[in-house]
Amino acid sequence: MMGSRGYDMTPTMYSPDGRIYQVEYAIETVKRGTLAVGIRCGEGIVMAVEEKPRALQSNDIAQKIFRVDGHIGVAAAGYIPDARVQVENARMFSQGNRLAYDESVEVETVAKHLADQCHQFTQYSGVRPYGVALIVAGVDQKGQSVYVTDPSGTYVQYSAVAIGAGADEVTDFLEKHYSADMGMDDAAALAVAAINLRVDKPEGTDHIKMARIVNGGELSRVEGEELKGHARASARFGR
Repeated sequence: MMGSRGYDMTPTMYSPDGRIYQVEYAIETVKRGTLAVGIRCGEGIVMAVEEKPRALQSNDIAQKIFRVDGHIGVAAAGYIPDARVQVENARMFSQGNRLAYDESVEVETVAKHLADQCHQFTQYSGVRPYGVALIVAGVDQKGQSVYVTDPSGTYVQYSAVAIGAGADEVTDFLEKHYSADMGMDDAAALAVAAINLRVDKPEGTDHIKMARIVNGGELSRVEGEELKGHARASARFGR
């Protein structure tokens, strides 16, 4: 960036026009990442991500959807190694809360903890901001929750949201079709439609990974014929 003039050498330095360039670069990394979607409904939450699988790639290793605790999951967009570091941190934090208070941690508490971690990496020289945004979603005693954290340390709650490449367009699509009273199947179909919005010629479901948390249940994958059924149902949302 020509206008940075050395102000991008550290995340602790503001430019004369009030910008922190390294944070902006990290946010740009998120915008170049593949799409991730999170939706809450009365029956729980759904997360879906776009993946570009290779023929010999194993599906057994989570790439962009992670389990934090039984009732909390994370979907990531951006630099995925940074996501793994944050997810591991969230797991330790969640386990610590359970040991200290003998209860499961709230979704918002995890989102705030991860956002605080991101913010810390904008305050010290010799480090760089995390180049990843996370959808932190789950079901706790307060109900269903979906939050987004970003490299600046911000966290915001949503009913439905997208992060990654084309997120603004996909979020507009979600705003158009989302309904607070939709069920889990409708939310899953909408998530597929949102992911496919960025695919030129969507065929099958190999490019989609999905997980859900049903009220009172734990994070589980949605795959196989069930995912294909949601893909067929997604046609009603159009493009």
